[in-house]
Amino acid sequence: MRELKFDAAVIGGGAAGMAAALELQARGLSCAIIEREDHLGGILTQCIHNGFGLIEFNEELAGPEFAERFEEKVRKTAITPFCGATVIEMEVEGEDKLLSCASPQGVMRIRARAVILAMGCRERNRGNIRIPGSRPSGVYTAGLAQRLVNIEGYIPGKDIVIIGSGDIGLIMARRMSWVGCKVHAVVEIQPYPSGLTRNIVQCLNDFGIPLYLSHLTTSIYGNERVEGVEVTPLENGALALDKSFKIPCDTVLLSVGLVPENELSKKLGVEINPMTNGAWVDSTLMTNIPGVFACGNVLHVHDLVDFVVEEARRAGGFAAEWLSGKRPAKEIRVKSGPNVRYVNPSRLDPSRDNKLYMRTLIVKNDATLEVKLNNKVVRSVKKNHVQPSEMLSFSLGPAELEASVGIPDSVLEISIQ
Repeated sequence: MRELKFDAAVIGGGAAGMAAALELQARGLSCAIIEREDHLGGILTQCIHNGFGLIEFNEELAGPEFAERFEEKVRKTAITPFCGATVIEMEVEGEDKLLSCASPQGVMRIRARAVILAMGCRERNRGNIRIPGSRPSGVYTAGLAQRLVNIEGYIPGKDIVIIGSGDIGLIMARRMSWVGCKVHAVVEIQPYPSGLTRNIVQCLNDFGIPLYLSHLTTSIYGNERVEGVEVTPLENGALALDKSFKIPCDTVLLSVGLVPENELSKKLGVEINPMTNGAWVDSTLMTNIPGVFACGNVLHVHDLVDFVVEEARRAGGFAAEWLSGKRPAKEIRVKSGPNVRYVNPSRLDPSRDNKLYMRTLIVKNDATLEVKLNNKVVRSVKKNHVQPSEMLSFSLGPAELEASVGIPDSVLEISIQ
């Protein structure tokens, strides 16, 4: 079996993987990218809509354009990409990590001192949300439909109902309208949309597509092919069955959430945060396995690829520091307070600037983001509007965290008031 050795290996060749690898390369370390598709770019290659790069490049790009800019940078470096390769096993051997990969050239092993997990996420499907009814053809995840239309050139159906108001589903509502299909409705169980406000406006309102909030899809009908769905409103948390109605359609697209692709992580023994389904990471984005880092959508699902790149670049820098022997002298535990679903990372280094990402549990105008260190408020920030679909990010540095000096087991709590 062929064995190759690198300072670091990055699993995943999307935006996160390429950004992390470029940072490692910039710091003089040898790096390999292992990507299971035949090309770099990840999910971006099928996202032909614009809206990418406003932060990273200060201009609006389509997904393939965003990916191409990073791929061009990778190709100009000594980074070694292995496309069409799948990591089938990963183990720790002393200070090294051994990755067994199936590739077009046969099975190979990659030995690296550090590994960055950047495998992205996958869509939840009908089985995850348990919609009753028959099992006809014509039920797709929104991402699969996106690939069929944008990459393969197939139109999955003519009369569409979209279940869930996640961003991919909203974007596909517009895309299916553009190719001549009729999108009859988007059905959302929550009382608020799951996607970004701009996508509600540009993908639904601009096309006159109804959005049914606080409605549950209670059945899918059809024998060989989907013939329609039954939709029931929720009133005070209960199904109003007497108000159920049917929407005829031949295709159902599911946009009901994303899940970090962490099966490989779990096999290695990486501890998983049940709130994100991603790894628990410290202030350097390192998991509980020394030398194994996580970033991007495999860590927690982001709303903008620009934030993915920002986080992945930091992960690459932290991995480089770890390889040089640098370790945090002390870390502060981070706790999710009232109305906060999660905060990443779960620990902070009081001696440096720390970037935090979080999601709220509530929709609220005129909200206050409050940060407490050992029950003392160290920062309070007014927010015009917060909602679960939009990720919040901010930085904390030594000035705010100096109160932890000399206090063991310090705790930082973040809440939304």
